[in-house]
Amino acid sequence: MNNRHDDTWRASRRGFLASAAGLTATGTAAVIGSAAAETVEPGELKREFGRQTEPFWGVHQSGILTPQQTHTYFAAFDLITVKRGDVADLLQAWTLAAARMAAGQTALPAEGPFKPAVVPKAGDVADEVPDVAAMAADSGEAMGLRAARLTVTFGFGAGLFVKDGVDRYGLAARRPEALIDLPKFVGDQLVETHTGGDLSVQACADDPQVAFHAVRQLAHLAEGIAHIRWAQSGFLPNAGTGGTPRNLMGFKDGTHNPPVNDPGAMAKYIWAGREGPDWMQGGSYAVFRRIRIALEHWDRVSVAFQEQTMGRAKFSGAPLGRKSEFDVLDLASVDKDGNPVLPENSHVRLATAASNEGAEILRRAYSYNDGVSFTAERWPPWRQGLEYDAGLFFGCYQRDPRTGFVKIFDKMARFDMLNQFVTHVGGGLFACPRGAVPGEFVGQRLFAPA
Repeated sequence: MNNRHDDTWRASRRGFLASAAGLTATGTAAVIGSAAAETVEPGELKREFGRQTEPFWGVHQSGILTPQQTHTYFAAFDLITVKRGDVADLLQAWTLAAARMAAGQTALPAEGPFKPAVVPKAGDVADEVPDVAAMAADSGEAMGLRAARLTVTFGFGAGLFVKDGVDRYGLAARRPEALIDLPKFVGDQLVETHTGGDLSVQACADDPQVAFHAVRQLAHLAEGIAHIRWAQSGFLPNAGTGGTPRNLMGFKDGTHNPPVNDPGAMAKYIWAGREGPDWMQGGSYAVFRRIRIALEHWDRVSVAFQEQTMGRAKFSGAPLGRKSEFDVLDLASVDKDGNPVLPENSHVRLATAASNEGAEILRRAYSYNDGVSFTAERWPPWRQGLEYDAGLFFGCYQRDPRTGFVKIFDKMARFDMLNQFVTHVGGGLFACPRGAVPGEFVGQRLFAPA
């Protein structure tokens, strides 16, 4: 049985791509927000909180160095098409749609709030008339909302290059060496339905509905080519207000990151260089981990034990043995009994660059709360039942995961005191290619003829 809704949507998508040469994020089209969309040039940023836009076009993808927004919606997709051209078409459509939504516009060009500019002709038979809702330029739930600093960051998983031993799209030879299969770390309990994916999309915004809306539109554009494998939403309290946000354990999270305003540091630690293929130069590798925190267990222990576990004071965020949050960790001091003031297996000590031969990653983590679920604990008092399905949706970017996340986390997985409270239950590694300028799409160089 034919699905006319799918057919008409795909026809609208084809029309979108056919006219793509004349469309950019600054094109004249229906606007989601309550005011006309402003022209957004590469590198430009409107600073008014709640109404600003972030640039989409540029050498690097947005959403990596962008000041962190308050909400995220991440989705990993599995490709179902057998045609390489379909994948390139999808990335082209996604790029244009993301650029439009980042500028506060509908996902597709439109003549009105819901009517697409390119509409397939209806047949002569009444029951052949297309359903306008199926062809809508946008689902509409963000109508009246500002762009809320929306960014959309795309990534490529290993399955785009080789899946089940098959080079589906002739791209195997172009897989970067740094796009490894992550090793199984001590304590991992990864759930298949929350792990991996051929493509990734992370939308971040200062409005949760704007972030979800963006992924929803891209998923709709992918119909017949890819479908969502898993998704995760997240939130970040008081982002952009100057203070370091606290995670669900009550501790400040994200105190230490390499300086994003230092181009030299970013080139050294975050942006891929000439060691990889040309399509990745200026890109970055993203590791995502869904980390469930046993909050019930955490809440039963004393604050003093929590601080020893983290290696920081809960209230101030200062490293143990120091006074202020941003003080350098004191790795040498010992107490009157000769024990390190900063415990050897504390979380921050094991994570710091000084403990990992200078390894650095750019952390962009969000908390998540997905209600409750049935859980069997792996620590005393060994109980099972309904517990919070909540924790940290950890994300980080780096030049090479082998010298970044893997190097740091391998030690943490074995020795971190925090492991008695957290379990890694999902995630993935994705190569996020360089950005695009108007007239290009994200990942275009990967699909160019060799």
